[in-house]
Amino acid sequence: MNKYQLYKLLRKNESLKEKRHPMFEKNRFMKFLLIFFWLYYAAILLFMGVTMAIGMKGAYNGVAAFHVLDGWFLVVLMIDFWIRFILQDTPVNQAKPYTLLPIRRSFLMNVYLIRSGFSIGNLYWGFMLVPFGLIAIAVPFGWITFIGWLLGWWLLCIANGFCYLFVRTLLTKHMAWLLLPIVVHGAIIAAMFVPDHSWLDMPCTILLNGFANWNVLYILAVLAFVAFLYYANFLLQNSMVYNEISKEEEVKVKNTAKMSFLNRYGRIGEYMKLEVRMKTRNKTPKMQFAMGIGFMLFFSVIMYFTDVYDNGFMKSFICLYSYIFLGVTTLIGIMCHEGNYIDGLMSRRESIYQLLRAKYYFNSMLLIIPPIILMPLMIIGKMSVWMNLGYLFFTAGVLYPILFQLAVYNKDTFPLNQKLTGKQGNATQQIISMVILFLPIGFEKLATVSLGDPWGYILLMCLGIIGVATHKIWIKNIYQRFMLRRHINMEGFRASRNS
Repeated sequence: MNKYQLYKLLRKNESLKEKRHPMFEKNRFMKFLLIFFWLYYAAILLFMGVTMAIGMKGAYNGVAAFHVLDGWFLVVLMIDFWIRFILQDTPVNQAKPYTLLPIRRSFLMNVYLIRSGFSIGNLYWGFMLVPFGLIAIAVPFGWITFIGWLLGWWLLCIANGFCYLFVRTLLTKHMAWLLLPIVVHGAIIAAMFVPDHSWLDMPCTILLNGFANWNVLYILAVLAFVAFLYYANFLLQNSMVYNEISKEEEVKVKNTAKMSFLNRYGRIGEYMKLEVRMKTRNKTPKMQFAMGIGFMLFFSVIMYFTDVYDNGFMKSFICLYSYIFLGVTTLIGIMCHEGNYIDGLMSRRESIYQLLRAKYYFNSMLLIIPPIILMPLMIIGKMSVWMNLGYLFFTAGVLYPILFQLAVYNKDTFPLNQKLTGKQGNATQQIISMVILFLPIGFEKLATVSLGDPWGYILLMCLGIIGVATHKIWIKNIYQRFMLRRHINMEGFRASRNS
C-alpha cells in the first residue's frame, strides 16, 4: 500500500468513526444546528466585510481602506485563536487509533498537520475578507493586488492555527501553559490600546501591504515562519503521541486539603468536597474553570482600557456572561461527569438528591468570583452595581434552576481527563445554553425600559431571591423526576462510557 492509498484509508476511517460513534444518531439535530450557526456567522462576516469596505473608503482621507483593516489583523488572529479551542482537534488525538499499527508516526503527523494547515477553517474569515477586498482592493488597485493580499491573510491564519496546536498540545501536560497565550495576547492588547498611538498598526500594515505588492521578502519571511511552526508542532506532537494514547500520568504523593470544615454538613459536605476535587484534579473540569476565569479577565481588561464594549447590549452581555459562564460549563452537562461512577452513587438512598444540593451550593459560591473581577469596572462607573446585583441573584435563582432541569434528561457520560474538543453534548444542551446566554438580556432590557433603572434590576433580584429561597423544593422535584427515569439514564451512561 503506497502513501496515497494509506491517506485515502485514513480519510475513510475518519468518516466511519463518526458514523459508528454511539452519539451519531443522537447528534443529528445538533449537526443541523451547527450548520445553521455556521451559515449564520458566515452571513454576519459577509455583512461586516461589505459595510466596512464601504464605510472605510470614505472615512479615512488618503488612506486605503484595506490598510486600516490590516492594522487590526492581530485582533482578528486573537479571536481566531480562542475560537479554535471549541472547534479544532489536535493531531495527537487523531493519531491515537493508528499508533500501534505498522504505520510510521512521521507519516501520520505530516498527514494531520498538513490537513490542519489546509483545513476549511482557515478559510472561514474569507467570508469577511473576500467581499471587503473586492470592494476596497480589486476595483481601485486590481486583481493581482487583491489576490496577494488574500494570500497574506491566509498564510497568517495558517500560522495562527499552528500556534494554537502547539499551545493546545502543551496544555495536555500542564494547565500552566494557558498563561502563554494569555500573556502574549495581553501584551498585544496593551500595545494596541493603552498608548495614544498603537505601536503595532504600522508593522501590521507594512506586512500585509508587502503581500499586496507581491514583495518576495515578505512572502518568504512568512513562509519561513509557517515552516518553523510546522516543524515545532511536528516534533512536539511526535514526542507526545504515545503519552496521549496510554493516558499514563505520573502520580505524585502529596498532601491535599481535607476540607474538614465541610464535615459538619454530613453527606452534602462530602459531595461538595467531590465537586472541589473534580474541579482541581480532573483535566476537563479544570480546563473549563480556567478558561472561564480567563475569558472573564479578558473581557474585563478590554472594557476597562477601551470603549469598544461601552454600548448597552455589550455591557449586559459581558455582565451576564461573567456570572453564568462557570455555571454553564459545569451544569450544561450536569450528571454527565458523574456518569463515570453513577452505579456507586445509585447504591445509596437519596444520594442523587444530596449531590444535586451540593452542586447548587458549590456553583452558587462560585458566583463570588465575578464581582471581584468586575469590581474595577464598577469603581470607574463603566458597569452598574445594580446590574451586577441583579444578574448575581437572577443567575443563582432563575438561570441555575433552568440548567438543573438537564439533570433529568442528560444520559451521556463525559470524560473527566480528556481534551475539551471532544464531541460532547447534544441538541438540548446546546439550545439551553444559547437560551441562557441571550434570553436574560432581553428580559433585563424589557424590565429596565418598563420600570426604569434601578427598578428593573431590583425585579431581577427579587425573582432570583425567590428561586434561592425555594431551592430545596425544585431540587427535590428534579430528584423525583430523575428517579423515574433512572433506568433509562443509567443505560445511557453505561453505553456512552469510554466511547
